[in-house]
Amino acid sequence: MFNQEVYTYSYEQSHFMAKVYGWMCAALAVTAATAWYVASTPIFMHRIIEQPWLLLLIFLAQLALVFVLGAMRDRLSYPVAILLFFVYAMSVGVTLSLIIQAYTLASLFSTFIVTSGMFGGMALYGYVTRTDLGAMRNILIMMLWGLILAMLVNMYFQRMWFDYAISLVGVVIFSLLTAVDVQKIKELGFSLTADTNTRAKAAVSAALVLYLDFLNLFLFLLRFTGNRREQ
Repeated sequence: MFNQEVYTYSYEQSHFMAKVYGWMCAALAVTAATAWYVASTPIFMHRIIEQPWLLLLIFLAQLALVFVLGAMRDRLSYPVAILLFFVYAMSVGVTLSLIIQAYTLASLFSTFIVTSGMFGGMALYGYVTRTDLGAMRNILIMMLWGLILAMLVNMYFQRMWFDYAISLVGVVIFSLLTAVDVQKIKELGFSLTADTNTRAKAAVSAALVLYLDFLNLFLFLLRFTGNRREQ
């Protein structure tokens, strides 16, 4: 009886994690495809470059979508949660189109491979470790706010060495956050009720968290490994 219960929990947890990673990978694919399409379409790129307010509007919409998917998950239906998640992924692709144009394809691909390796390693550690990483999360969130402040300050001073230092700290923060978030999501898979709809929506919200970890890790690594195109 005990073994059967352990097997059931293990299967449900594995199934839940598989859904989380599946949605995360699908969203990354949508983001990459959108970024590539927009970057390859001159009329879109011209509008983004010539109308900076459009990027600001997209950024504000992204913040609203993250809030809705996170804080209002229980009020959303499953199809709406999926729709909003992919709308968010597409909007991120639009903003990333400028980066697609700035860096060479080879460096983008190599950075993606490095990011995938680092993300996979930290995700595996977060899943198998028995060490409680929960306390680390609060420290990392405070460091993240400090990082954002440092980035805003450097927008004024524009010091190259400071930019590299910020990028290094960003890589460390999001590498560790990956492990912390995976452990938290794993525990979430245990604690959720058997209600299929609740578990499905939770998987989408968890996928958003890991999507953001991967994306930010990629962007900070790109500052080290990316080669800019010749103008």
